Formats: sequence, C-alpha cells, structure tokens
Amino acid sequence: MPPPDTMFCAQQINIPPELPDLLKQFTKAAIRTQPHDVLQWSSAYFNALSRGEPLPVKERVEMPVATQKTDTGLTPGLLKILHKQLSSNQYVDVSELEQKWKDLSLPVEQLRSILALDNFGTDVEWMRFFALGCSTLGGSITSALKHACEILTKDPEGGAARIPFEVFTFFYLYLAEIDGEITESQTESVLSSLQVEVDQQDGMVQPRNFMNSLCPPLS
Repeated sequence: MPPPDTMFCAQQINIPPELPDLLKQFTKAAIRTQPHDVLQWSSAYFNALSRGEPLPVKERVEMPVATQKTDTGLTPGLLKILHKQLSSNQYVDVSELEQKWKDLSLPVEQLRSILALDNFGTDVEWMRFFALGCSTLGGSITSALKHACEILTKDPEGGAARIPFEVFTFFYLYLAEIDGEITESQTESVLSSLQVEVDQQDGMVQPRNFMNSLCPPLS
C-alpha cells in the first residue's frame, strides 16, 4: 500500500541558511558569464564550488563586437577564466583542457585548431597555449600581446595593463617563432629598445610601450 501523501507547512521545511546567498551568487555569475549552455556551465560551476577551485565566471559581462554577433568562440573574458583555472601548473593534460573548454560552451574545433599551431602532445604547456589563445583573439602579434597584457595584468581595469618584461619577452619570442616571418635580428632590436624604456618603469611593459613607432616589427 503506498504511503499517504505527506503534508508540509512552512515551519516543517528546513532551508539551509546559506542557500539564498549561494543562489544569489550563482545567478549573478550566470548573468556576468552569459553561458551558451546553461546546464553544462552550471554543472561546472557547482563542481568547482564544491572543490574550492576557481569558478568558470567572467569578472564582467562582455559586450560583443560586430563580428561576434553569431560567434560562440573564445573571448578575452573566457580566456581569462581558463587562465585562472589552469595556470597553477606549468603543464595541463589535454583532456582536462578539453573539459574546461566544453564547460564554457566553446567549440572543440577551435581548440583543435589552436593546438595544431604547435607540436603539443598529451600535456600542454599552459603559457604557450595561452599565448596562442591571445593570438586567436587578436589576429596580429601586436593585438595578441595587448590581449596578454590586459588579461594578465594586476593593474585595475582601465589602467596601464602592465606585465613583467620577462613575461612579455616569452610571449613575443614564442609568437614570433610561430609566425615564422619575423627575423631574429628584428626581435633582438625590438627587445633591446624596449628594455631601455621599461628599465625606467620598474621592469614592467604596458601596451603603449610596444604599440607605437618605436617597435615597427611588431605591427
């Protein structure tokens, strides 16, 4: 015989005190991130929350540019999420990278295209992949380096977007190698002239240092 229906009143329902704030924070995160697959993203959000891992959440809503009206690909905000989630280790298992990529509803074809730019195996050197991701965002080395500065900087939003000179050097040399058309003498010339300028800025590079006539090989 089936048990009788149980009647509940408000006093009998125990609502955990932390639930309202948890749901409020989740809703705010979803609004900022605007995931294309809400269920997939929600699963990743609560899994990360339960493990104390970086959440797949954008810092702010990204306003799409004209070319992104129907584009569901990588954006600066999504690349920043991936960096927070995966940069704690020098190397990332490609299966973990692929899962994080899918959690953000990013097309797997784009991931494979980025991986194909270098000779990555089952372990991906994160900072190299990050550099290639910036290149995907920018379309030119100058734009890629600007994205890297804006994503990695510890400066407040709208600030100078500075990063250490050695980090900039790594990205520039690596992207120049991938590009294949920038000579070693050009990179040496750029870095030596840039070194003089950044020595006066506590060894930090910002976009205005390399997006000008002093560094023409970057254009």
